[in-house]
Amino acid sequence: MEFKSITPTEITDNTFSLIAKDWMLIAAGTESEHNCMTASWGGFGVLWFKNVAFVFIRPQRHTLEFLNTHEHFTLNFFDNSYRNVLNFCGSKSGRDVNKTKECNLHPFATENNAVAFSEARMVIECKKLYADPFKKEAFIDETLLKHYAKDDYHIMFVGEITNCFVK
Repeated sequence: MEFKSITPTEITDNTFSLIAKDWMLIAAGTESEHNCMTASWGGFGVLWFKNVAFVFIRPQRHTLEFLNTHEHFTLNFFDNSYRNVLNFCGSKSGRDVNKTKECNLHPFATENNAVAFSEARMVIECKKLYADPFKKEAFIDETLLKHYAKDDYHIMFVGEITNCFVK
């Protein structure tokens, strides 16, 4: 099934369920050299008069290297039959295993040369606008620090949504 292009305002999914319940694969790199990781934290909104997505990556994640060196990244959403793929991609490092090959995913290049997966039911392509690491001293609710026992604070990326594709 081919993808069709829609605008961000045409996304009909409940975005809270889309991210927290259904999960996504964040992918960065090129069609031939990339990495992806499962994520259940993030969001969508409007910032600087732009439609944006924001994601959070821990510093030890292999995907961070690709996010740091490429201008675009994608958020790939799958139907529930791919839950095992999302579990695998969230539990293995791309430094140790080729997730795309192991999960029989088929990467393709978007018009901005970002990597996405043909098995996804929806792909949201983003252009990086901003990145900043969380800082311990900035936490107002210090009970949230329980998520950072190793002081490995997430890096927040804000990306302008440049393309949305659905099947």
